Amino acid sequence: MNRNIGSIVVYALIGLAVFGFISFLITDTLGLLKFLFISLLIGAAMFGLVYFFFLRRRTPNELRKYRKAVKQSKQKYKYQQNNNRMQPSPIKHNVATKKSPRPLKTRKNHTHLRVIEGNKQKKKNRASL
Repeated sequence: MNRNIGSIVVYALIGLAVFGFISFLITDTLGLLKFLFISLLIGAAMFGLVYFFFLRRRTPNELRKYRKAVKQSKQKYKYQQNNNRMQPSPIKHNVATKKSPRPLKTRKNHTHLRVIEGNKQKKKNRASL
């Protein structure tokens, strides 16, 4: 029963607000536009202040961890990136040069990858439908 009374009160307030808005629109249109514009400016300023002081600095834990990992990765591979930069090649003359065999590529151990050990002895029962 309380729900019905509460919904009637809410509908009555919404109806009065619509009636007041329409009457204000008919009697003083320019004043309504000024009021709406000023209200939007004040609302935007309040939102900007709340966002700047409270919401901007609050970052999720996952994002913080990701940023830390990116920073560590950049520091780790900084030396390799500096060596990979394009450097101007010296001017080559039309003299036949002896080609050296391609150097063998060595496998690198990627320390940021890890193997997750699982239970390899346990077999799945695939016939359990």
